[in-house]
Amino acid sequence: MKIIKIISVFLCCALLCSMVTISATTVSSECDISDIAVPIDSAVTDAAIGTKLDIKAKSAVLMEVNSGKILYEQNSDQKLPPASITKIMSLLLVMEAISNGKMSVEDVVTASEHACSMGGSQIWLEPGEAMTVDDLLKAAVIASANDATVALGEQIAGSEEGFVAMMNQKAKELGMNNTHFANATGLDAEGHISSAHDVAVMSAELIKHDLIKKYSTVWMDSLRGGESELVNTNKLVRFYEGTTGLKTGTTSGAGYCLSATAERNGLELVAVIMSGDTSADRFNGAKKLLDYGFANYEYVTIKPKLEIDAVAVKNGVERAAKIMPSSDFGALLKKSEATEVSQKITTLENLTAPIEKGAVVGRVDFYLKDQLIGSVDITNVEKVDKKSFLTVFLWILDGLLA
Repeated sequence: MKIIKIISVFLCCALLCSMVTISATTVSSECDISDIAVPIDSAVTDAAIGTKLDIKAKSAVLMEVNSGKILYEQNSDQKLPPASITKIMSLLLVMEAISNGKMSVEDVVTASEHACSMGGSQIWLEPGEAMTVDDLLKAAVIASANDATVALGEQIAGSEEGFVAMMNQKAKELGMNNTHFANATGLDAEGHISSAHDVAVMSAELIKHDLIKKYSTVWMDSLRGGESELVNTNKLVRFYEGTTGLKTGTTSGAGYCLSATAERNGLELVAVIMSGDTSADRFNGAKKLLDYGFANYEYVTIKPKLEIDAVAVKNGVERAAKIMPSSDFGALLKKSEATEVSQKITTLENLTAPIEKGAVVGRVDFYLKDQLIGSVDITNVEKVDKKSFLTVFLWILDGLLA
């Protein structure tokens, strides 16, 4: 009787497990997702500029997105396998194709046999299965699906080989001198390398596309009407304030990698960890880098102040041209420097009509102490036409009759 009860319990458990498996298949970008729901260390790293951080990884870097300025680095140019953070470049090309109108998120892509043969992280696409670009982006960004990534690449370039050639060309354009891609997914392959600095460069370029944040900030989602659940293994999305993405990666050759982006009060940072020994190493390392950046720096927006609102114009229908700054000035500064910025205004002399609307007629230079840190153009608000003989005659006549 006791044996029968044990068998009954075993069968019930087996049935329950099979029911859960049938209801939804969980897809993840890592082989081991046991720790994705475990919160990261909540202690804030408040290290001063110049402090050496305890980053447990072969390579790391912290970059400010707008300026591309490096705020912290550790062996940042070391060439290492990048694992699935390779997909940052793949996704950048997809975002550019969408921005250029060459692809739409509503487009339907039919999976090829090659795309379905990728293995590794995947959503188990079947040859001939049709899926929208929107769903494939969900799969590639949230679940790091290799099959979805290759399907997107083939849609753009016709083949994975052609797409990889585009990836390498884009890397060259961005000055990623320590990078060479052998595939679109990040699976370990000979000669497939990058560096923390290069990953930060392409991450900064990708995160400028607002559309990517629709996917990279998602913690959980699903495909195929709920049959395939997607879990984002970038736990910073759930546990770190301001996280905007971006991509995890793990292979036996690369170790644990992460490119993490976050934004607070207008300051957007990207922290890259390459070749950590554990999953905790990459998340704790990225958190330390981001904490360090937010504690010590700020992105300041300054409205140029013009002492005059017009400049004299020779031979113009109007005797003066109205002027204004072309934009506000933005700068990455140490928090202690924000009040030390000054400006100097220079306007062009001897302006002669005609002057087109928007023409540059001067410049506002911004200085931090005595160092020039940037400039904003001063432009003409309205077109000023050259005066004609008739205009001069009417001026004279108006003067005589006054």
